[in-house]
Amino acid sequence: MSRAAIPGLPSRHPIGGQLPALYADDDFAQRFTAGLDTVLAPVFATLDNLPAYLDPRVAPADFLTWLASWVGAADDPQWPVERRREAVARAVELHRWRGTRRGLAEALRLALGVHAEVTGDGGAVWSSTPGADLPPEPLAEVLVRVWPDHGAWADPARVHEVVRAMCPVHTVCRVEVLPGPPIDEGR
Repeated sequence: MSRAAIPGLPSRHPIGGQLPALYADDDFAQRFTAGLDTVLAPVFATLDNLPAYLDPRVAPADFLTWLASWVGAADDPQWPVERRREAVARAVELHRWRGTRRGLAEALRLALGVHAEVTGDGGAVWSSTPGADLPPEPLAEVLVRVWPDHGAWADPARVHEVVRAMCPVHTVCRVEVLPGPPIDEGR
């Protein structure tokens, strides 16, 4: 990320025009301050546009990695820029859904551009009735079915990597990478 001297970028606040009248006609003072203007112009441009730098939808692409580190977003330089922007913009929302079916499906869609169907409860059961009998022992496995979007290809290794990162530690997750959307067996 470099915001150094940008050729031809004018300063919105030239120093030479702000000098006392004594230096207004001094050629050396004007040339010297013009050199400083060249150095300071990118700084002023950055500060003037600071809200845009903090908005992942319009921030410079090389700034996204830094923004991602601020919000704990997944950021892969191999992703298209628009996917990286969406990951940063939705990071807080995705943190809220972490460890849930919805969170896992959204993380897979965002990270890999695939669709996912998550079934199973991972072994969590409860009862809202005090003193009730214990519920039956749940299946402790979660099935994650993944299929690519619009004929693309889903890399099984990357799918497993995202699932391992997003599934709760106590949960056994089984992954199936399908060539297309699953066929509803009940119809």
